[in-house]
Amino acid sequence: MKMTMTKIARAACLAGVMAAAGVVSAEVLMNGAGATFPNPMYSKWFDQYHKLHPEIQINYQSIGSGGGIKQITEGTVDFGASDGPMNDEQIKQFKEKRGTNILHFPTVLGADVPAYNVPGVATDLNFTPEALAGIFLGKITKWNDPELVKANPKAKLPGNDIVVVHRSDGSGTTYVWVDFLSKVSPEWKTKVGTATSVNWPVGLGGKGNEGVAGQIRQIPNSIGYIELVYAVQNKISYGRVRNPSGSFVKADLASVTAAAAGAAKAMPDDFRVSITNAPGKTAYPIATFTWLLIPDKIQDGAKKKVLIDFLHWMLGQGQMSVEALDYAQLPKQVVAKELKAITKIQ
Repeated sequence: MKMTMTKIARAACLAGVMAAAGVVSAEVLMNGAGATFPNPMYSKWFDQYHKLHPEIQINYQSIGSGGGIKQITEGTVDFGASDGPMNDEQIKQFKEKRGTNILHFPTVLGADVPAYNVPGVATDLNFTPEALAGIFLGKITKWNDPELVKANPKAKLPGNDIVVVHRSDGSGTTYVWVDFLSKVSPEWKTKVGTATSVNWPVGLGGKGNEGVAGQIRQIPNSIGYIELVYAVQNKISYGRVRNPSGSFVKADLASVTAAAAGAAKAMPDDFRVSITNAPGKTAYPIATFTWLLIPDKIQDGAKKKVLIDFLHWMLGQGQMSVEALDYAQLPKQVVAKELKAITKIQ
């Protein structure tokens, strides 16, 4: 049935009233890209948020932190995501390209874990920082190396060659892993360093946490680093890591939260902080925040309102669902600082 002019006028008037009231009447499509580390959490959040706001659709591409930083810098997405904060040079490039600043918003806490597939070894293995650095430098090549045997006296470690698996794409998960190795191994810091992409001394590459997890499952005698939830969901064995206090700690909600405790009190205003190798007897040493990357000036009014509303929801109701996916909630001090930082989005 055709609308009369009166009905058209009424519809136009109603749309104007809704717009004036700040209601998003038309469908709003948001696009984001970046880290695979929090992808299970983001997928759940964006679905939950869509159910609350059916007119809003948030699409997220899990392409790695390096890709997320690149796309938000180029302006091809509305927001990026990274497990490694953007460095000063990347922020400078963003400002030069976009003419505005980039804001970091921590979303959850997670952990990189040393995941492995060693046939015949059913127990959780202990890994010293020296062992992990040695393995990824290509200096420890056998599962029965003395450094591994020393930390696992009761395990029957085979004399098989170790197959190292690492990320092939620019990755925040990599950033966290190599940030830890750089702190515990002077040789690693000098020869390889810390970045989202590094020149690996040894190993096979896999794309995304999904790709590395798949390689580990398929290749006997392999070891790689993946985010905790990928190890849990794929039922891949992962080990304890010795922290600065000398304790071998397995990644879980409590040990990741313990790693963030100190950082929360001294969180910088830009939220760029590393919590790898954190002090504390119960702290897991390869833990991290993960961040959404959002410009502080957004021209599209509807998208700006959605992002601001989503951030408030994520810091409140959204935090209630993170532990079910083996992430840790943000400390209250950090949430309070983020709520203030949201006001910077113009």
